[in-house]
Amino acid sequence: MFRRALNCAVLPVVAVFTVLHGGSPAQAEEIPKAPGHRLITHYEGGPATAAPLPGEAPPQHPYLAPNGRSGMHSDAAGSATSPWAGPLGRNLQVTSERIAALGGECATATFDSGGRLVTVCGTFSGFTVKLLEPRTLATLAEYRLPQRPSTVEAITSLDFAKIFKDTSGGAYFYLDNQDRAVLADSRQHILRLAHSQNPDGTWKFTVDDDWDLTGHVPHDCVTWTNLRPSGTCDPVTSVMPDWEGRIWWVTRQGRVGTVDPQTAQIRSLRLDGEEIQNSFSVAEDGVSIVSDHALYSFRAAADGTPHVQWRQTYDRGTGTKPGSVNQGSGTTPDLFGDGYVAITDNADDRMNVLVHRRGTDVAEDRRLVCKVPVFGSGASTTDNSLITWGNSIIVENNYGYENPTSLLLGKSVVGGVTRIDVRPDGSGCDTVWESAVRAPSVVPKLSTANGLIYFYEKEPNAWGIDGWYLTAVDFRTGERRWRQLTGTGPLYDNNWAPITLGPDGTAYVGVVNGIVAVRDR
Repeated sequence: MFRRALNCAVLPVVAVFTVLHGGSPAQAEEIPKAPGHRLITHYEGGPATAAPLPGEAPPQHPYLAPNGRSGMHSDAAGSATSPWAGPLGRNLQVTSERIAALGGECATATFDSGGRLVTVCGTFSGFTVKLLEPRTLATLAEYRLPQRPSTVEAITSLDFAKIFKDTSGGAYFYLDNQDRAVLADSRQHILRLAHSQNPDGTWKFTVDDDWDLTGHVPHDCVTWTNLRPSGTCDPVTSVMPDWEGRIWWVTRQGRVGTVDPQTAQIRSLRLDGEEIQNSFSVAEDGVSIVSDHALYSFRAAADGTPHVQWRQTYDRGTGTKPGSVNQGSGTTPDLFGDGYVAITDNADDRMNVLVHRRGTDVAEDRRLVCKVPVFGSGASTTDNSLITWGNSIIVENNYGYENPTSLLLGKSVVGGVTRIDVRPDGSGCDTVWESAVRAPSVVPKLSTANGLIYFYEKEPNAWGIDGWYLTAVDFRTGERRWRQLTGTGPLYDNNWAPITLGPDGTAYVGVVNGIVAVRDR
């Protein structure tokens, strides 16, 4: 399996990896549940009534799939909202698909124009791009990506924390306006993958484009044939298009670059001494990127070279908190409201939600709209995107979660969720409600069609049973409306993967051993 993953590094541009199953999707294999599944409550609360939210969705990006279908954070603005109604909690059905014997987490889920899932699943042999049937979760086709250096390092050193703190290799991918998955693999190549159906009804992935970044990014990385590299390896974290169609990319060691898809011209710069572990957001007025030191707004020069429009530092604290990947903001910037951008900082005592004005003509002393401390003293951090809708911000507390071993034997996190609203006149922000929901590490989602926020929750259990729940919270009040058990044990831990709401009303959650689906019957 290792050799097969390594062989992916020399696949030609026209390479094809065809379907694993026949023309009819096979029945999914359920993720195993741990002992105690029948001993805990399966459902609490009661069905909700859909209460759509007023307001306008983020602008539709011309080079992305429709809002809600295109990536981990739903749209170019990073709003983490969905235009579709998720489950209301009526006689819920839970299904799952086990992807691999070890690992198999399907993190980002997107939806093509036919409603099929395009996702990237992580295994020990490497990441795999998969096309899944939305109801059965059966695999229609897959394309194997090369193994990440962090996986090789984890196996050789028996330090598996290296895997859990690595955001590179394709997890942050997007689906473009032609149903193609665009990602950066562990070879520092950007791939554009199309999928299509064969005459016999089976499916395949095809590499439409392959752009090599190694002339701009250090790439002496650990592999099974290079266990002791003498040079530098700088993994590519994320990719996104701008409004002109350039593909932007960022690396862990602070490189920011662009690829022109028409000419294959690559341009880049480096933020010396800074690290980028999150994805980024895009609007017509620029590209918003947060490093472990500062929030940036970028634009591209005529030749594609990134240049800084403005830079705003924040309190990065004195160390990495349990529940953070690095010493810095854990959020992808959210672009919302009347020209605002929101992130969190990494202040030592209490993390703050920061809202800034985005304009290039904003005076330095007017850039900051508000700085709101959230959660308890000495126990606050988030490593997930905020939710933004209208002038509202939802933030989740991930303090205490490191990896799936953190919550074994009935343990949980301190938790907490807060809603903050920017005042209509932009004079500051106010806390609207606080909730005690414990969502250790999920990227939550808001359905604007029914007014529910979806979290992936785990409560402490004195009997040591690890129960994982899909939880629905009322956006307006912060009240938990219902929660549904999805499974028990570490294989159902979502380990930083998002909830994704599908066009058919299903809520999907990437978990350690694959993917879970929850829907009303």
